[in-house]
Amino acid sequence: MKNTVKLLRKAAGLRQEDLANALGVTRQTIIAIENNKYAPSLTLALKIAKHLNRPVEEIFLLEE
Repeated sequence: MKNTVKLLRKAAGLRQEDLANALGVTRQTIIAIENNKYAPSLTLALKIAKHLNRPVEEIFLLEE
């Protein structure tokens, strides 16, 4: 699964630590998501989408 978390986070002027704190996760979790090393749970993906004010489908893309 690919994602645009890093691009959208930077566009929002957020540091990894800021996003992590807002979502209640560690900075390492954000790093792993941004590097496509970790696919977040549905709950976390929805929280990310809500915080970045984007539809979840715009942030997380299935690779075929």
